Amino acid sequence: MKFIFDRDTMIKEVSIAQEIISTKNTGSILSNILIIASDNKLTIKATDIKVNFETSVPVQIVEEGMTTIYCDKFMGILNSLPSGEIEFNQEKSENDEQSVNVVIRPVGKKIKFQMKSMSQEKFPEFYSADTVPYFEVSSKDIKEMISQTSFAVSEDETRYFMNGVFFEKRDDNLNMVATDGRRLSFVSKQILAGVNSFPSAIVHPKILNIILRHAPDEGNIFVAVVDKMIFFTFGNYKFGAVLLEGQFPNYERVIPENQLYSFKVQRTDLVDALKRVALMVDKKAGRIYFTVSDGALKITSSQSEMGSADEEIPCQYAGQTYSIALNFRYIEEPLRGIKSEQVMFEFTEEMKAVTMRPDPAEDYFHIIMPMQRE
Repeated sequence: MKFIFDRDTMIKEVSIAQEIISTKNTGSILSNILIIASDNKLTIKATDIKVNFETSVPVQIVEEGMTTIYCDKFMGILNSLPSGEIEFNQEKSENDEQSVNVVIRPVGKKIKFQMKSMSQEKFPEFYSADTVPYFEVSSKDIKEMISQTSFAVSEDETRYFMNGVFFEKRDDNLNMVATDGRRLSFVSKQILAGVNSFPSAIVHPKILNIILRHAPDEGNIFVAVVDKMIFFTFGNYKFGAVLLEGQFPNYERVIPENQLYSFKVQRTDLVDALKRVALMVDKKAGRIYFTVSDGALKITSSQSEMGSADEEIPCQYAGQTYSIALNFRYIEEPLRGIKSEQVMFEFTEEMKAVTMRPDPAEDYFHIIMPMQRE
């Protein structure tokens, strides 16, 4: 096999493959990318068994063929080389006829790398995504939905059914929900008009965060949920991922039908105050206190050996004083995705669920369970 490729184009594609690969064991086929040179294009595949990636780039093929090479080392070589055309040549080792090496050299430069390749025979077969029933959705909408939910999944592997984001079709709406049992993030967008029903699914955040990073900001992408798999395709990229098994919790039971009280704060005031108070927050417990009273919200870190911090910011509220203990991360993480000038908090009493959402209300919100007071 021999072909010539553009270094910068290849780096872009291999860097995504590198995100998929989860092992750096040089003896494992899963540390390698599969490359197939044919029909004047190079197909690149990578997998960690649960997440698959495929792309293709135009190359100048001198001799067709296929092999696998260690992804991390290949990426390191590419990063070390100057921009321009690179020659990739697979040839038998001079010292060992059973061994096959890959020679990588920039065209017109006296630089040469040799890498061992591994037979493609052990590379896992991909589930074919060419004939699955895709539906088309706005890339911008999907990316917004992922950013509003993926951070809220559970990290407790014993509750594997909560380790992913729940996808479901409700009428013409796509709902995405994530929870770790102490908070819940929900978003719903009317983007499925004319789309046939598909089974609800629990999707691992790894594939969702890869889509978030690489899907375009404009245009549409294609999605399919079928046979315990989810597929995404856009441009020259094809992704597939195994769905998580299990029964996702009945999230609707967690969402309060109505809240008795509410207060609003300026988003920038809240962000700045949290940054300062966070300096004294116990990182393990993460406990802070929201004390709301007429016209003011006081944010206080829990007392620790290092000390404490508190800050008061204006808020729109009139009524009885309430103090609610909350996990700092459960405020700070959803706040990154809220773009409105004001943030609304709704509650009924100090130990019941708090609703956090933009103001005016949009198509997403977050539910936070208070912590026990110290």
